[in-house]
Amino acid sequence: MHFQPTEEQRDLRAGVRELLAGRYGREALRASVDTGAAVDRGLWRELGAAGFFALRLPEPAGGVGLGLPEAVLVFEEAGRALLPGPLVATHLAAGVVPGAAAGTAVVTAFDLGGGLVAHLGEADAVLGAPGVPAGSPVRSVDPLTPLHRVASPPGDVSRYRAEGALLTAALQVGSALRTVELAVRYAGEREQFGQPIGAFQAVKHLCARMLVRAEVARTAVYAAAVTGDPGEVWAAKLLADEAAVSGARDCLQVHGGMGFTWEADVHLHLKRAWVRAEQWRTAGEAEELLAAELLDSAA
Repeated sequence: MHFQPTEEQRDLRAGVRELLAGRYGREALRASVDTGAAVDRGLWRELGAAGFFALRLPEPAGGVGLGLPEAVLVFEEAGRALLPGPLVATHLAAGVVPGAAAGTAVVTAFDLGGGLVAHLGEADAVLGAPGVPAGSPVRSVDPLTPLHRVASPPGDVSRYRAEGALLTAALQVGSALRTVELAVRYAGEREQFGQPIGAFQAVKHLCARMLVRAEVARTAVYAAAVTGDPGEVWAAKLLADEAAVSGARDCLQVHGGMGFTWEADVHLHLKRAWVRAEQWRTAGEAEELLAAELLDSAA
C-alpha cells in the first residue's frame, strides 16, 4: 500500500524539522557528544509540549489524537537530526507512565538483548516495570546511547515490540536519508584531479545506491504504518536497518578519512544505526517473524 503524506502531515513534519533545527542543531549535537549528556531534560519537556510523545494519545486523554502514519513522519525527522534518548520508549509510555506524555519523565525499555538497557542511568521509569533497577555501566559504541547491564529483564515489552520496531525503523530511515544528503554535499565540494569527486562514476554509484536503499525503506515504513500488518512491520525494520547501516558506511567511504573525525557527523550516524539495529527486533528475529508471516499467508 502506498502512503503519500497529506498537506497537513507534511506541515507536521516540517514543523518538527524546524523545531529540531532550532533546538538540536549541529552545535547542540556536538556539545552532547563532548559532554556525554545524551538526554537534555529541557529539550525533552519541549518535545512533550509540542506533542511528540502524546502524538497518538486520544485528545480527551490530553493527546494529539493522531496515528502511526503521523508518528513515523515525526520519528523520521528525529532520526535525521540524530536526536538522542529513549524516544521510542517514552512515546510508547505516554498514557501509561505519568509524565511521559508531557516529557517530564524519561522512560526507557528493555528493548535490547543480552541484559542491556539503554539510558538506564537517565531514566525515571522503565516501560512495563515497577521501578528502575540497578545496572552496571557497559561501554557503548555510540557515545550518545549509554548502556547498562542488568541481572534480569526489568519489564515485559512484548506487546510494544511491533510499534517499537516500526518507530525505530522510522528513526533509521531519517538517518539513512540524512547520510545521503551528507554524501552528496561532500561529493560536490571535495575536489580531486581538478574536479568534484561526485563527477566520478564510482562515487555516483555509491550515492545512487544509498538513495535507493533509503527510499525503498521509507516506502516500506510508510506502508507498515498505514496497514499495521506485522509482516510489513518486520520487513520495514529489516530494510530500514540495512539502509541506515549500509548508507552510513557508504557515506564514510565518500568522505574518506574525514568521515571518521570528530568534526564530521557521519560516524555518529553509523554508530547510532548499529545500536538501533539491535533494538526492538534484530535482523535475525525480524527475518524469522517475516518468514512465519509469509508461510501463514501462503497456507
